[in-house]
Amino acid sequence: MYRELKTNGGMLPQSRPLEARAADNLHGYGRNGSGRNAAVQQSRGESSTDVRVESSPALAENGVSRVFVLDKRGEPLMPCHPARARKLLAKGRGRVHQMFPFTIRLIDRTREDSSVQPINVKIDPGAKTTGMALVWIEEGVNHVLHLSELTHRGAAIRKKLDQRSNYRRRRRTANLWYRKPRFNNRTRPKGWLPPSLRSRVDNTLSWVKKYQSICPVSGIVLELVRFDIQKLNNPEISGVEYQQGTLFGYEVREYLLERYNRTCIYCQGLSNDPVLEIEHFVPKNPSKGPKGTNSIKNLVIGCKTCNQTKNNYQPEQWMEVLSKSRKKIDKIRLKNLNRLLEGKRPSLAATAAVNATRNALFFELRELAPVECSTGGRTKYNRCRLNISKTHCLDAACTGKIDSVADWKQNVFLIKAMGRGSYQRTRVNKYGFPRGYLMSQKTVHGFATGDIIKACVPSGKKEGTYIGRVAVRKSGSFNIQTKQETIQGISWRYCKIISRQNGYNFAIPNSSPT
Repeated sequence: MYRELKTNGGMLPQSRPLEARAADNLHGYGRNGSGRNAAVQQSRGESSTDVRVESSPALAENGVSRVFVLDKRGEPLMPCHPARARKLLAKGRGRVHQMFPFTIRLIDRTREDSSVQPINVKIDPGAKTTGMALVWIEEGVNHVLHLSELTHRGAAIRKKLDQRSNYRRRRRTANLWYRKPRFNNRTRPKGWLPPSLRSRVDNTLSWVKKYQSICPVSGIVLELVRFDIQKLNNPEISGVEYQQGTLFGYEVREYLLERYNRTCIYCQGLSNDPVLEIEHFVPKNPSKGPKGTNSIKNLVIGCKTCNQTKNNYQPEQWMEVLSKSRKKIDKIRLKNLNRLLEGKRPSLAATAAVNATRNALFFELRELAPVECSTGGRTKYNRCRLNISKTHCLDAACTGKIDSVADWKQNVFLIKAMGRGSYQRTRVNKYGFPRGYLMSQKTVHGFATGDIIKACVPSGKKEGTYIGRVAVRKSGSFNIQTKQETIQGISWRYCKIISRQNGYNFAIPNSSPT
């Protein structure tokens, strides 16, 4: 919980600043919204387990981020220190413009009357999390004004698309069995990306535009990385071997039979089952957990008995089942399964996602501002030379040509893409049949699911003050999810909007009944 300081009523409690700049110096910096004890709450269309954001290792207890500042016409000025922002609000010279990221608007200053220095947005793109840093360069020193980490929702999009595909396949099979299959009559525009990858590019572009609207951004520095996936699989590869894949000279089945000596990899032939089958080590359709692929590294040879026994268990789940059995064959299976897990290589899906989106991100960022490209090797060199921790946002701060980095020990603004809800107003079971219906409107008394609100309950069993994300009901009795628990049955009359739902979740201060 933030230390309680005397602040303007429109601001959340803020961490204690380390340094105090002159109150009339608008060339200072400012504070922005998140701390170590942060909670991200439930949004429309997602389960509460999907919205948690892990704290970044870059968080520093003695650091301070900056407050964004706008002039009276809404034009961006230089970010200021939180102490300066508190004085401006206390004197009535500023208004709270938005909470996430925290921004104030001056009522007595225009951009023409202020001195504005150029600020760069530095980006370290990733498959799951993208790090961003706002940096002001002064005499060769990169002053970090703001750090953020954006968590993408590509996996959630892929899961929903698979689910939709299964629903449609069932309906076509049941109702349109006479229709001929159509596969080759679909066209895609040049530069098309799958929705799960497109969302990564769009999320990054959205936040670069957001920073341009609240900060005088003059340029973008992008870590344009490309991974050699074959080199990651086989460090010894070189020359013509790049053209000769794993299956060079083999068919898939013959390759696997020869690799595993025509023996079941699990029971080593103890089941006496002569039928050998190609088995997905990580199942393609598991009951839970990540899906396996048809990659050759995920394929093994197993007998029909072991294949049916394993069913669609994840390797770790099957280990738990086998560890409870006293049968000799299950002990052999457990031993071989352990050996396979020890030699199991990590998935390269994230690497492939970065490779697929790198050029699309570069070309679209180039339309927003001048873009300087850097390499992952230079980023690592800068980070190791300056003895800076390894995180997504600090990698972004170390991107490009830099001599030194200052003020990097500060809190990180955590962002998680959640989407803007679902058009589907009918809930279905696992077979695709309707099981319930949602209300037609998405707002109730001006509140929508996903809004961050503050509820002050004056009396009763739920007496207290709660800050969190709201889930609305047509009756006007809302649920508020805080970090500790979900408070049910709070009337809309006690609620006040802090931030509207905009497709993202943010790290917000810890809240509990008072």
